[in-house]
Amino acid sequence: LEPSRPLIARSKIRRLRTKNLSLCEKRKRRAAPDIQHFGLRLNILLLSLCSYPSKHTSDSSSLQQHDLVEATQNSHCRIMKLFCHAATLATLLATSSSTIMAFTPVTSVKKNYQHSMTSTTETTTLRPTSCSATSLQMSTFAQQTQGLVDISVAATRDVTSFDEWALQCGVQRSPGFQFTAGDDMYGTNNLGVQTTEDLPAGSPVLFVPNQMIISASQAHAELGNSISNLSMVDEADLPVFYVFLKILKEYELGQDSPWYPWLNSLPRAYYNGAAMTEFCFDTLPPLAGFLAMKERFRFSNQFFQALAFVDDNVLSQETKQNRILARWAFSVAYTRGLPTPDGSDFKVVPMGDMFNHGTETQIDWGFDEEGNFMANSSCDVPAGSELCISYGDPTNPSHLLARYGFLDETSPASFCKILILDPSQELLDMGYDHSRMLFYRHTGDVSPEVWDVLCYKMLGEMGEYENQQALHQAQVSGDTDTKQAIMDHYYPQTAQALMEHVESFLIELDQLSARADGVDWKEHPRLPLILQHNSFVKQTFNNVRDNLMQMMQ
Repeated sequence: LEPSRPLIARSKIRRLRTKNLSLCEKRKRRAAPDIQHFGLRLNILLLSLCSYPSKHTSDSSSLQQHDLVEATQNSHCRIMKLFCHAATLATLLATSSSTIMAFTPVTSVKKNYQHSMTSTTETTTLRPTSCSATSLQMSTFAQQTQGLVDISVAATRDVTSFDEWALQCGVQRSPGFQFTAGDDMYGTNNLGVQTTEDLPAGSPVLFVPNQMIISASQAHAELGNSISNLSMVDEADLPVFYVFLKILKEYELGQDSPWYPWLNSLPRAYYNGAAMTEFCFDTLPPLAGFLAMKERFRFSNQFFQALAFVDDNVLSQETKQNRILARWAFSVAYTRGLPTPDGSDFKVVPMGDMFNHGTETQIDWGFDEEGNFMANSSCDVPAGSELCISYGDPTNPSHLLARYGFLDETSPASFCKILILDPSQELLDMGYDHSRMLFYRHTGDVSPEVWDVLCYKMLGEMGEYENQQALHQAQVSGDTDTKQAIMDHYYPQTAQALMEHVESFLIELDQLSARADGVDWKEHPRLPLILQHNSFVKQTFNNVRDNLMQMMQ
């Protein structure tokens, strides 16, 4: 690696832009009863029972064994109560630095800044380079530490050694690039990135050489033949699984791993769905609970079970049976890795993984033809601003909570929580989608798709099949006059049903949060985050209710 290599600015990276959908005047529609909540709750319980290890699975933690017994007893009792409700359902949800380092001056830097960033869609070739201790030099600080990374919650994150190692490996950063640190509400050291200098739009911010990057494609080339059975892992999750396996392999190498300084700088505690307890799921609303349980299921029934089929010469039996270690590696892979912009690979970029999520982003990122990571400012950024990227849809805070373990309080909207199990094609045509059926947090506005879907659904429940078909036909053909006439005619029923949905959900939300009263947070350390999530959703629904009351007067 050449430490003086200039960071090449390239633009043209796709950015996620939030569409601000406002409520069209006099667009009024209706909600349907939420009997589907029973099915979703049953689904969550079924996943809960399946996501615990079998009796022969060893675990070094007595707490895990206690959780297994208690959760199984509770789930058996609760699931029997819900089976009577399940008989009314036709289907279940199927898927439902302190150190600041300037770039080394290079005469050609200005010209390089004018280049446009190349997306991996144009060049998806990744060199199958194998990082070694000679190509990635360990820092002198890390060499003083013998043995494995301490992943206990009380362990200190060694960011200083990581920062030194990254610079030695060829990482380049803008002069104002700086880590921010602070204790967050969860009692952990929360790190991010800010700039201490003004950044004009298009300015280079970070360059990470490909030898430092852990990619699914390279992990598969290295470890793919060492696994005898991967049938339990969904095909869509295989890229992340190979990264997960690579992280465990490097962990076993201890300080002999070229990635030791990075591993030793990572968080020890995570708050995503895979880390939640059975009690946590009982305090979450249906959608958030289901998404969180899916993460728990993905870890327990896919990733952890698949470790049993990994060759012993790749991972030791002790590592393969260590559930706590495996959950930590799973959380590292899923919370610090992202798919490439073209979706051809999944990568974890040390230093690049320090960027936090934001609804409004300041960073465009991608990979050049050699697989190097490049990040540029996407807008004019004033000094003192945090530098953020997008981890996903900002209008779905429940997904961010379940997958990454944080609440995006800057999210402008949230899913309206109207759950339809196995929606028909007609409902999809009307706009049924979690990312489109939104309640807006500050204004209490309701997205047009909510009204459209509920009116169509209500017409079917009323037996108005002719008008239901006419509404669908007007939607798909773009006949706005016919559609509006039907919507206006059924506005009173639609608005009343939507109000009933909002009020009933607020009652349910209070009941869910009340379950945490008197509970020891030390036994369930994710509860503060869950209660914050419930409060966020409650504020949104309260604003929607106030807005509906004014509209119905």
